[in-house]
Amino acid sequence: MSESHDDCAIRPTHIGGQALLEGIMMRGKYNWAVAVREPSGEIYTEEHDLVSAKDKHAWLKWPIIRGMWGFYETMVLAIKAFGISAEHAGETEEEQLTSKEIGLTMVLGLGLAVGLFIVLPAVITNLFVDSIEHPFIWNAVDGVLRLVAFFLYIWAVSRLKEIHRVFAYHGAEHKTIHAYERGLPLETETIQRYGTLHVRCGTSFLLMVMVVAIVVFSLVPGKAIMAAWGIDARGWILLFNITTRIILLPLIAGLAYEITVKWAGTHPDNPLVKVLLWPGMQMQRLTTAPPDDSMVEIAVAAMNLVVAREEAEAAARGEAPVCIPEPIDL
Repeated sequence: MSESHDDCAIRPTHIGGQALLEGIMMRGKYNWAVAVREPSGEIYTEEHDLVSAKDKHAWLKWPIIRGMWGFYETMVLAIKAFGISAEHAGETEEEQLTSKEIGLTMVLGLGLAVGLFIVLPAVITNLFVDSIEHPFIWNAVDGVLRLVAFFLYIWAVSRLKEIHRVFAYHGAEHKTIHAYERGLPLETETIQRYGTLHVRCGTSFLLMVMVVAIVVFSLVPGKAIMAAWGIDARGWILLFNITTRIILLPLIAGLAYEITVKWAGTHPDNPLVKVLLWPGMQMQRLTTAPPDDSMVEIAVAAMNLVVAREEAEAAARGEAPVCIPEPIDL
């Protein structure tokens, strides 16, 4: 495997990753790989081809739609990767989660997210602001409360020992990608020189989703729609606001993808990009932590499987490894 490329001082790539339970998943253009530290200390690795419906349906690559569909595929892949890590990271069979338990955990997690970041802010806002008389104020207060809830949630879970280890693996993922982007050897000592923050982190994407949501929700002509439908009871108005927020989530994810991935991710040195992504970069100080060398070793194991496939595909096409400005981070 080639370790350096003189034609790219820094090469933004489409390789991204995700921290797991005692492991890391790396995703490339052609495959995705998981590396997990087993209780015995051995590293378990698993590799799969990356299959996307976008390869068969060109319309899924249209702007905004590509972000909506990509978000869905990312969630599916995350569940699969999490299942692999849960299966191999447990000390005993009792600690290993079954497929049903993993699925139930994900469903409960999704329900918790909807409750904390959509329903709760809307209910609190509805107690103090009339959404019919003051729709823009209502949306602004709702958006601020959603951001506060997000910050508090991330801060709270980062205090948990188990989650802190996941965040440390998150840091290992970022450090390894930094080294790879600079064409450096994927060696622990080299990788550890880099920071844990990365411009393509999914944390920045989630924060951008929160910001875009405020704008999109403010543009919804809720007053006119509710007047046309004859909705005037406060409870029904609240239900309408909550429902529209859930329905519009895919659109918001698609817009946030265009901003953070397709534009900001390919123009990291743009001054406006740095301003827009600064809050997300600071948020990563909560969602990443300095990893130990054993965690970096896991990141390298997963990365090697993806890079080997990238270079094999390039060689088969007679292509030299090049900068590929199509960043994706999970």
